[in-house]
Amino acid sequence: MKLAGQTVVVSGSSSGIGADAARKLARLGATVCLLARREDELLTVRTDIENAGGVALTYVVDLSDADEAETVTKQLLDDHPRIDALVNNAARSIRRPIADSTDRLHDYERTMAINYFGAVRLTLALVPRFLEQGHGHVVSVSSMSTQVPIPLFSAYLASKSALESFTRSLSAELGPQGVTTTVVYFPMVRTPMSTATDIYQKMPMMSADKAANWIVKAVVDKPTRVTSVPGAVGGLGMAALPGVVTTVTRPLFRRMDRRLSRRLQED
Repeated sequence: MKLAGQTVVVSGSSSGIGADAARKLARLGATVCLLARREDELLTVRTDIENAGGVALTYVVDLSDADEAETVTKQLLDDHPRIDALVNNAARSIRRPIADSTDRLHDYERTMAINYFGAVRLTLALVPRFLEQGHGHVVSVSSMSTQVPIPLFSAYLASKSALESFTRSLSAELGPQGVTTTVVYFPMVRTPMSTATDIYQKMPMMSADKAANWIVKAVVDKPTRVTSVPGAVGGLGMAALPGVVTTVTRPLFRRMDRRLSRRLQED
């Protein structure tokens, strides 16, 4: 029971990675605070945790709504004198070429609203408690695609890159006061969000269960980052030779999309 006595807040925990991570964190002894918009699904996750002997509480909230977020964070702080970790997992993704987005600034705004501002809003609300108690760990869920340049996800990746920079600044400024951070760089994970794109139904992906193990590692071990070997190599390549890496990977992603499209049509 590595997390016995600890309270962990997990946003986006009604399904996918967040739900699986919440179940695993509860099995390690944590009291898990489940945050998401869909109440029915949150209650299902809570029931699963309680049936397994764990403790979970549900908080229905749209983190892109400032008023809702303020109400929920006040309730969190009232309910839990000690909060040990926050997992910023709630997100949305949009797959669209930039050339087709020139009249769709709202795609970028609504993606930033949850992926960046929602996460920052929640983090800022908990920072005073972290400082008061002398410790707190923030896990920010990102994507391997911020380590390797890929097309068609500019809104999503811009929001995740912003969250990464905020998370690094948080560690740089408040690390000496006990506030630590981890950025988790997931490859493609099979979740309702990723499989909403038809061609990705034929793409090999990490399971949500395995992805949840990365979240658990981030909460328990508190490394600066959790990533894959390809992600780490991509990050090094972009730091050393960004132009070369971008040029080399561009046709690879186009071929991958064509191959996945053919597989979908064959079925």
